[in-house]
Amino acid sequence: MDIKNEVLYRVYFLLFGLVTPAALTLIYYTVNIGIVEGEDWREMGRNNFIVERDIEAERGNIMAEDGSLLATSVPIFDLYWDPLTPSEADFATNVDSLAHCFANYIDKEFTVGAAYDYLYQLRDTVNFKKNRNVLLKSQVSYAEKKLIEQFPLFNLGQFRGGLIARKRSERKRPFGLLARRTIGYTRDEAKDVGLESFYDDVLKGQPGTQMMIVIDRKRDLWMPLENLSSIEPKNGDDILTTIDVNIQDITEEALLKGMQRHDADWGVAMVMEVSTGKIKSIANIERGKTGWYESYNNAIGTRTEPGSTFKAASMLALLEDGFVNLEKDSIDIEKGRKEFYDQVMEDSYANSANLDTISVRQAFEISSNVGIAKLVQQYYGSENKLNDEKGPALFIERMKQFNLHLISDIALEGEKSPLIKEAYNEDDQWSGTTLPWMSTGYELLITPLQLLNFYNAIANGGQQMKPILVTEIQRYGQTLETFKPTVVKRQIASKKSIQELQGLLEGVVENGTAIKLKTDRYTFAGKTGTAQIDYKRTSTSNRIGGHQASFVGYFPSRSPKYSCIVVVRRPRQGGFYGGVVAGPIFREIADKCFDSLTELHDPIIEPSTKMRWEANRLPNMDIGEKENMLTVLDFLGIDHFGDPESPIIVAKREAEVDSVLLERRTMSLNKIPNVVGMGLRDALFQLENLGVKVKIKGVGKVSRQSLIPGTDPTNQTITLTLS
Repeated sequence: MDIKNEVLYRVYFLLFGLVTPAALTLIYYTVNIGIVEGEDWREMGRNNFIVERDIEAERGNIMAEDGSLLATSVPIFDLYWDPLTPSEADFATNVDSLAHCFANYIDKEFTVGAAYDYLYQLRDTVNFKKNRNVLLKSQVSYAEKKLIEQFPLFNLGQFRGGLIARKRSERKRPFGLLARRTIGYTRDEAKDVGLESFYDDVLKGQPGTQMMIVIDRKRDLWMPLENLSSIEPKNGDDILTTIDVNIQDITEEALLKGMQRHDADWGVAMVMEVSTGKIKSIANIERGKTGWYESYNNAIGTRTEPGSTFKAASMLALLEDGFVNLEKDSIDIEKGRKEFYDQVMEDSYANSANLDTISVRQAFEISSNVGIAKLVQQYYGSENKLNDEKGPALFIERMKQFNLHLISDIALEGEKSPLIKEAYNEDDQWSGTTLPWMSTGYELLITPLQLLNFYNAIANGGQQMKPILVTEIQRYGQTLETFKPTVVKRQIASKKSIQELQGLLEGVVENGTAIKLKTDRYTFAGKTGTAQIDYKRTSTSNRIGGHQASFVGYFPSRSPKYSCIVVVRRPRQGGFYGGVVAGPIFREIADKCFDSLTELHDPIIEPSTKMRWEANRLPNMDIGEKENMLTVLDFLGIDHFGDPESPIIVAKREAEVDSVLLERRTMSLNKIPNVVGMGLRDALFQLENLGVKVKIKGVGKVSRQSLIPGTDPTNQTITLTLS
């Protein structure tokens, strides 16, 4: 019995002496942690959390045809400091020197003494449960970040000094607004546009991963942890475009001047290389509340009634079907006024009022609406020699033969499809007046790019090319993929018809509506267009809401190199005709291209009586000040071509003709320029004028620079490697 009692006592002791107190203790701490201190611990858990986070990849570059950067990603940093990270000993040892650096480099509003007090105040007032991270400076460049990381205390590293750098990328355009809408941009709260959008999968790369611990969830601050499972991000690839910086600059400047001169709503100007379909420039300018800007790509996204520029398609159909003979046939334009069913068509050309019967060629050259409409109606309409049902369908068939019903399929999103009505289609609201009005550029819709593509095919002898904006995808300078010029259609019409139409387009400049644009320096061909917009025709009157002026053509006319279109919407002053508004803009673009591009000139090669330079001894891609370079070339007896209008020029090797080609080199005026290829003297001149400190390695020409072109030059030091 005593033994049983002893065992029982021991059990009671264990139960009430040990187990029960332990259980009560556990209950106490559970209630205390979960309820009393629950919110504090939950907040601590939220703010001290380790997860695998994505690491942003560097976005690829968008480059011009010559490799100049049109858009690039520049790393910038927001610098934070955790005042509780440094130990008392480290802080006391470095605070004096850090205060001096803080006042002189980080925040110059502080004196050294005030900075000293501020740093101590941060350590005294910041506690663990509150935000421990203080923003020191935002939008810091990489070079400035490296400098601040060398400051006393911060140079002990992130885990002893407490400096935290949050990296992000900012998209920069070294040439400012040049081709802004075509290059495009990425937006957080809206759809991306331009090349940035179309080639997003190529440019964005692939993010990496890294285990990180949260430092400040409100500011999205995370500290990377050493981890062997981390994956490095794969940077985006670069794209090489067809944009020629010089031609783009010429195009934008000419269009802007024209828009200001005529106070228009919006304007478009494009230049395309005839033989390849490469887009050399594409400018979109519209009027805003505070000035002129480039917001919407009207070149591909806005389809309008083109007016008289469409007469080239009508005439090509007549020629292709053999309905007209330019040398023999004539047409009565009835003094520029003709009634089709219940609608009256009038000519806008002043001389039409005095004319009756004129040649078909002259009707096209003076852009007679009545003349072209009567010809189309005669051969394709109710008075045609064919069946009435077949005539209009044949005209539409010809438009489709010329691919005017198709999109250009350019590598940009947002291109609108053209509208070419189907004959007698009720859904298209086909009527008796549709055919004559369509022949003069009404009752159809087409974008400026699609119309330019048609004229480019005419300039190219009938071969239609696909408009191309990107030629290569590159990774670290190595070509990954090439996009070659693509032939869409070998021949949109017979060579005979194309040649006859080319002659008509030359005649417009020589004798017709564009005669005032004619120049003795070179030849060009094209067609003026003046379209009424927002019009409403009634039985008693016509209401016109404005005009659209256009000119589309190519130059030089005998050996076309470039095609170009200019469209100006709703000019309010200084006239509204295509030859008055859009034509001078076209002419200015052609003039400046002729001045700066030697490929537009016939080469003059003198008989070789002097020593020929070996190809590898000719200057190639040398960059320098124009006056000095011309002096050296003349002294050495090296033939050179081109007279670019810029203080800095590029010399390119033309080994076949024992000479060099001189071209413009556009230099950024307020950003770090690209000085690779320059001599040291010229490079120093460009950089030191921006206040940049220059370090030099090696001898020779500049082969590499440490700062990316387009970087802000403020407080920067650049290292130039010469070879």
